[in-house]
This record gives sequence, C-alpha cells and structure tokens, in this order.
Amino acid sequence: MLKPIILAISGASGSGKSLFTQNLTLSLEKHEQLVLVLQEDHYYKSQDHIAVADRAKTNYDHPDAFEHDLLLQHLQALCNKQSIDYPSYCYKTHTRLQETQKVQAKPIIIIEGIMLLTQIQLFDYFDLKVFVDTPLDVCLMRRMLRDTQERGRTLDSVARQYEKTVKPMYHKFIRPSKNFADLIVPHGGENFIAVDILGAYLLNQQHGKKNNG
Repeated sequence: MLKPIILAISGASGSGKSLFTQNLTLSLEKHEQLVLVLQEDHYYKSQDHIAVADRAKTNYDHPDAFEHDLLLQHLQALCNKQSIDYPSYCYKTHTRLQETQKVQAKPIIIIEGIMLLTQIQLFDYFDLKVFVDTPLDVCLMRRMLRDTQERGRTLDSVARQYEKTVKPMYHKFIRPSKNFADLIVPHGGENFIAVDILGAYLLNQQHGKKNNG
C-alpha cells in the first residue's frame, strides 16, 4: 500500500465534525473499504493518577489536555505501513481506558478533533486540513444534547464548563486555527455539497496515487 492520504477535520466542539466525518466516510465507502477514522478525543491524556472527583477540574479544551506526541507517533507508524494500538477514552471517568485497538492503515485516513489545527508538528502528515465552521450558539445546543444524552453529564455541568473553558478556549485556540485550514465547511455535518466535493477529491487523489504507483 502507498502512503495513505491523511485528512484532518477540525472545528469547535459541537460544530458537526463527527457527523461530517461520518457522512464523508459513508460517501467514500460506497466504492470500497478505503477509510480509517481516528478521533483526537482518544488521545486525551490518561488521568489514572488523579482522583475521579478531581478529573472534572481539568481543562479539556486546552491543547495540553491531549497527548499529541503519541498521535504524531501513530501517524508516523501508519505512514510507514505499521499497525498502531489505538487508545480508548471514557468520558464518564475522564481518563484513558486500559484497552486499545490494533488498527492498520488504509488508503485514506480521516482524523477529527478540536485541536488538530493548533498542532503545527502534525501538519507534515496532513494532506488536507478542513475546518467545520458553525455558529457558537448552535454548537452549544448540540453539545448540551450530546453530553447529557451520551456522556452522562448534567445540563448544569455542561453550561458551567462551556462558560468557564469551552467558549474562552475556542476564541483563544480553535478559531485562530481556522487560518491554517485548506477548506472551510459552513453549515456543519450535513453540508452534503461539501461532502460530495471533498469525497470526489479524495477518490481522485487516491486513484491517482494507485495509478502512479
């Protein structure tokens, strides 16, 4: 297999990155099993050394909350056709799980997360950088629904975290990182025109590599 094409999808929490990634993957997989999806959230640092009650105090919307060095190592391995031990993360206990998943590279790798475009050391591995641009009030509503329904959070805790860290960190780190994007996608994960255009581009690039290889 030739070096995979790596696509980074970033944007605010609740912007629709995961849905956009899902729709793009479904579009690409109509052709063949081409895509490996990775989530930056799985690279949150382990907090086993911190009491469970204290883990909620961590600023999860700061670049330092992630182990980007491990992500860099994994991207290097995948580009060299090596497997990786993909970490797992538990949102309820705020720490990494002991279990990992052995995964192999595929021709197209999509990684999505809020801080990807803040990490210049990763840019050499990103063939294309995408920013999903969604109004913050929409992001907040989506985050509240997701965190209360899927992550065992209370509405009050989501609102407090949003005001304390999510919104300030968006303005400090995530919004400025939009300047590094090659493509900005408005309207969130259901922008199917963007899905079709990006999907066609990735397939063309992948077929071009295959034919030139």
